[in-house]
Amino acid sequence: MGGPWAVPTGHRGLSCGRAGSPGATASLAAGGAGAQSSDSLGRVPGRAYNPAIVAIARHRARIAALLAALVVIVGAWAEAAPAKPPSTPRSESARGIRIKPWIPDTGSAIQYALSRTGVIAFAVRTRSHYWGWYDTRIYPSASVLKPMLMVAYLRRPDVRDRDLTADERGTIEPMIRWSDNNAADRMFNMVGEQGLDQLALDAHMEHFSPSYPIWGNSQIDAQDQTEFFLYIDKLIPPRHRAYAMNLLETIVPWQRWGVGQVQPPGWRLFFKGGWGSGTGRVDHQVALLTHGHTRVSVAVLTMDDGSHPYGQETLQGMFARLLAGLPEHGPMALGSSY
Repeated sequence: MGGPWAVPTGHRGLSCGRAGSPGATASLAAGGAGAQSSDSLGRVPGRAYNPAIVAIARHRARIAALLAALVVIVGAWAEAAPAKPPSTPRSESARGIRIKPWIPDTGSAIQYALSRTGVIAFAVRTRSHYWGWYDTRIYPSASVLKPMLMVAYLRRPDVRDRDLTADERGTIEPMIRWSDNNAADRMFNMVGEQGLDQLALDAHMEHFSPSYPIWGNSQIDAQDQTEFFLYIDKLIPPRHRAYAMNLLETIVPWQRWGVGQVQPPGWRLFFKGGWGSGTGRVDHQVALLTHGHTRVSVAVLTMDDGSHPYGQETLQGMFARLLAGLPEHGPMALGSSY
């Protein structure tokens, strides 16, 4: 078809051939000595061209020139820019401070437990990790029940939002700080099995069972006790929280055996022990350790130790192994090696 929009015969516009292809070779061959000369846009003098096609060709030429200049500028900038230091894995630092990953040495604790007389279980819990060994084995609670009695009483509707009386403080403090059994008897009569059951439900304890009339025979396991202690402060009404946690942190010196002898530097320790009549029938300790916003709960339960001093020694050896390596300073990743 002729006219000003016609493409001259023998010229197909932009070539789609690749360098080295037969089509490209043929085009080069055709442009030999006998080929007509052309201007910078490839136009041959004497031929008619569509002005719109010429404008498009000029526009493309300008874009190609700009892209070439941009490539040169970017290449020069890349060569001049300082090398970016390699990114540091999260396991190495956070905001420039080295992270200290930690997990409990359960292997060492198990080997130690197997070397001791008695029936031993333990559990360790953080916000996101858990380790246990015979952790659902049932034991009589002995005085480990006393923190549950305290928390259950402080949560009562007629107690939670008012100040404690002198008589109430005179019951709760000796029950916790020096494990007074008469005070625990009075508290158990006020709280009752129903109060303990409700607390166990709220604390997500799965195997707890209260015992009446002998509260020291209530059934506990290590798994439930770490569940309870990890967030024990959250279970206490705000009005009484500081008071109750202070009692657990200030156990009298003559009852600070076991975990009390291996408290990691830089960590706060809240704990309670239970040892029945002191014959070695049971020796337990349950603890919460906090470092800033980081927290770890640990429970070690033992039975048939042979003697109370031997049970104390077992507790200390178990806690020393389970808590070994807790970092004193800086951020930490508990239960993970990320």
